[in-house]
Amino acid sequence: MIPILDLKQQYKDMQKDIEKVVLDVMQSGNYILGKNVSALEEKIASYCESEHSVGVASGTDALHLALRALDIGPGDEVITVSFTFVATVEVIALTGATPVFIEVDENTFNLDYKELEKKITPKTKAIIPVHLYGQPVDMSPILKIAKQYDLYVIEDCAQAIGSTYKGKKVGSLGDMGCFSFFPTKNLGCFGDGGIITTNSDYLAEKLKVIRNHGSKTRYYHEEIGLNSRLDEIQAAILRVKLPYLDNWNKKRREVASYYNELLRDVEEIQIPCELEETYCIYNQYTIKIPNRDKINDYLREKNIMSMIYYPVPLHLQEAYGYLGYKEGDFPITESLSKVVLSLPNFPEITKKQQEAVVETLKKAIAKTKATV
Repeated sequence: MIPILDLKQQYKDMQKDIEKVVLDVMQSGNYILGKNVSALEEKIASYCESEHSVGVASGTDALHLALRALDIGPGDEVITVSFTFVATVEVIALTGATPVFIEVDENTFNLDYKELEKKITPKTKAIIPVHLYGQPVDMSPILKIAKQYDLYVIEDCAQAIGSTYKGKKVGSLGDMGCFSFFPTKNLGCFGDGGIITTNSDYLAEKLKVIRNHGSKTRYYHEEIGLNSRLDEIQAAILRVKLPYLDNWNKKRREVASYYNELLRDVEEIQIPCELEETYCIYNQYTIKIPNRDKINDYLREKNIMSMIYYPVPLHLQEAYGYLGYKEGDFPITESLSKVVLSLPNFPEITKKQQEAVVETLKKAIAKTKATV
């Protein structure tokens, strides 16, 4: 079997170091907001070229707390894309604000800034661009429009730590950057975890209060908060893994480059598009291919674990029916959801495995052609 991601192999490569730091935490007796969380926050802030970072319980909470820190709630609107993981949108709904969807670019899969001004109303308070699959959004025009209309920009960097846009790390471009450390991310922990980056002293302090039950001083609560603290054990694991991140990202890019070489002449496939002046870290290597579902089934029958990110756009999901969107409202988004397919891509994958993926993919294409 060729997995979509080989976490077992990654663990084996650093097993002794990880087990040591986990044991150190267990022996320390300090399990919540200890030295590992503080040290990781300092390292991530430096890595992401931000003044601050605040560890939280998950990538979803990172987005939720970012909205809360900006006092976004009922009566407000937040613009984002429908072609993303549900967390991007559910956090808007959880604050009581209204998600407002926008179309994406058919080549990068990211927010199409050309549609942005049409969506802005007096109720609009923020924009959440999603750096999907590790490909940075074209941020300059978004930031210009946000400044013009006095809007906040929260970057959803869940799949993109280490990506750069015009030489700057994602997460340092908007008011806040929200990262996930879910195990499948290019920097993942052994459970849930997340972090928020910001250059604002005020927002950093407010985020720390919200994540800890709305409290600066124990048992004294300034506002309604949450229990959303990054776990000390997870922080220790992430401290071990962080120094490997740039090399892992480099290897992911090498894997993507080899896939591009192997697939370039397969006319049925559109390989990923990388914007100029960006550094994509390919958290997923995602192609566009007709007869996607049949292709995906064939690959899985042959023990190649391809994945579909994402099969149903959020504006067509039952949970968001109350927003009143219907099929046909976002034709590019809806079209992409029918043709995207992510191939196995992780730093440890071999060229031989990649060649096997592509050969099987070609057989799948031939088979689907023969049955049409």
